[in-house]
Amino acid sequence: MHIGLIGGIGPAATDFYYRRLISTFAARKSALELTIAHADTPTLLGNLAANNAAGQVAIYDRLTARLVAAGAECVVVTSIAGHFCIGPFKATSPLPVVDMIDEVAAAIDRLGFRRIGILGTRTVMESRFYGGVAGVELIPPRGQALDDVHQAYVEMAASGVVTPAQRGVFDRAIETMLTEDGAEAIMLGGTDLALAFTQNTAPFPLVDCAGIHVDAIVRLALP
Repeated sequence: MHIGLIGGIGPAATDFYYRRLISTFAARKSALELTIAHADTPTLLGNLAANNAAGQVAIYDRLTARLVAAGAECVVVTSIAGHFCIGPFKATSPLPVVDMIDEVAAAIDRLGFRRIGILGTRTVMESRFYGGVAGVELIPPRGQALDDVHQAYVEMAASGVVTPAQRGVFDRAIETMLTEDGAEAIMLGGTDLALAFTQNTAPFPLVDCAGIHVDAIVRLALP
């Protein structure tokens, strides 16, 4: 299957998907057919802040048309923030959309967690992952910590690099959610958080949304 990615939102997230797909297909000894269409981080964040779903869907539709022309057979938005309008996009997309929210909800159900701390953009945290996970309590950072995590995240996403100061913001929020709020695990509710945390090195359980999403793409492309 020829995979179409809508990337660039942000660059580190796109790199995560690209590298993981390359390594997974190589391990399976399968040829990877992939095309990436570039979206724009500041435009997405502006549409997210304004809840301009129609504007962002129009961008996705335009980029998906390019992917169709390139021969893609499915489309993937490589951004959790970019899933704020995934429902309307699925309704208009000329290609099947691999929906991260649905895949993460199914994975959490399998893992059995009931209280999960969440990091990401303000909208992702305050909406509890767009309300897409039933039967689980998602716990965002409290008060100023939520503002600090949002700011650190959007700066990291735009630059593609995590600084020690940004990592410190995330670490402090995580410690509070784990020790004071009763979180059993931490959801990486922003794909660019792969810059700061990995399943192999984090000293706490992770719900790696981007990793779950890539695994779903692989299952579709290599049944």
